[in-house]
Amino acid sequence: MTDHETAPADLRMRGLPRLAETPRFLDDIRGGWGREVRRPRLVAGAAAAAAAHRDRLAQALPGRVVVIGSGRSPVRNDDCNYEFRAHSDFLWLLAAPVERAVLVIRTDAGSADATLFMPPPAGPGDLGFFSDANYGELWTGPVPGLAEWSAALGIEVQPIDKLAGSLAAESAVLVGGYVEEGDLGPVRREDGAVLGQTLSGLRMVKDEWEIAQLRAAVDLTVDGFAAVAAEIPAAMRSGGERWLQGTFNRHARTFGNDVGYGTIVATGRNAAVLHWTRCDSALGEQDALLLDMGVEEKSYYTADVTRTIPVSGTFTPHQRMVHDLVEKSHRAGLAAVRPGRTFLDFHHRCMEVIAQGLADWDLLPVSVDEALSRDGQQHRRFIVCGIGHHLGLDVHDCSQSTVSAYQEATLQPGMALTVEPGLYFHANDLTVPPELRGIGVRIEDDLVVTDTGIEVLSEALPITAAGLEEWTRAQLG
Repeated sequence: MTDHETAPADLRMRGLPRLAETPRFLDDIRGGWGREVRRPRLVAGAAAAAAAHRDRLAQALPGRVVVIGSGRSPVRNDDCNYEFRAHSDFLWLLAAPVERAVLVIRTDAGSADATLFMPPPAGPGDLGFFSDANYGELWTGPVPGLAEWSAALGIEVQPIDKLAGSLAAESAVLVGGYVEEGDLGPVRREDGAVLGQTLSGLRMVKDEWEIAQLRAAVDLTVDGFAAVAAEIPAAMRSGGERWLQGTFNRHARTFGNDVGYGTIVATGRNAAVLHWTRCDSALGEQDALLLDMGVEEKSYYTADVTRTIPVSGTFTPHQRMVHDLVEKSHRAGLAAVRPGRTFLDFHHRCMEVIAQGLADWDLLPVSVDEALSRDGQQHRRFIVCGIGHHLGLDVHDCSQSTVSAYQEATLQPGMALTVEPGLYFHANDLTVPPELRGIGVRIEDDLVVTDTGIEVLSEALPITAAGLEEWTRAQLG
């Protein structure tokens, strides 16, 4: 009996027999099927890159047994699940989007010996083939089996029910990702924070294959921005923000794997709301439109780019004034990202420009120096979020790192970052002049630290107000 032979064969319709209790049906449904072999669809170089990542982990944690689970899709409602996306640490170490799979890595002598444990497909001959609507191949189509995954990945692959036995002789294991308790057996777990922090640290410095995946994700995202801007006239007629959000999401699923995070399309006053994924407003002709969007490539590496563009093709004077200050801050931040500098340097530089600009507009209740002090921070009323983050398999990559390994760390070649200053004047903020209320502007670029400076992956999109006006008008036709 396979892992999938647990669901009842029940059409869930009143008046119909339970198929699992119909012997003649069971005899008929089990036979007469040929198996369609499906090979894994891996991005070129993914298996080799994952093997190199496992070796890096072995060098960082020698003499350990590491267990990483991929997880399974959560329930959306009733018997409907969300689409599955494997845990990022699992993908970094294996590159295989297999649901409810567990990777075991033994790091003896500093080299990685890996075995994958996964549920066999619910194919012809299995009860789950027709009875399991989530995993049965009659319902979902054929999927790669153990042999196919073994050949593609170059490692041993075993059924998931063999996992507990393989760990029985171990004194303790390091567990990460999402592993179901029943799969492990009685083995003792070590402190999981050690593994999470170690993997976050290793994932901070990207190799050339990873950087290539980020470039591809950003290029697809830039194309997606153009597709969205071209649909502004249609969105003005009907659909508004949601039409544009759907345009980008369709683009991401067509040319990449999916979106890397909830697409933000925020027009007018919504642009001051940091995570406006509701996207349920109409577009106004004089609105500025904040687009924060990222394509997740088929390798699961994601872009994260933001531009604020004028719906009409021309900013209003006050929109342009805010945009110019954000651009000035953005350029200062980019200039502060260099190997040998600390991660927080660009954050401080961006904030200095923002605070000075707000003071020049008489929007600070204190001096610039007091606002920038640890006990001040009054300028943060208009930018409560951070200025950037690591980027990779997660849009906010390497989040399990300690403060010393992240915010206080020295930038190194191969680190992938975003720089994203902004200003957000909420429509109900009575401390700002009426003409600024409801204006939100953010500029976000994706970049990689090089030996001598940075490579801005998203530089194909302009960052000046004039450049964005010209670009927008070109997309509008």
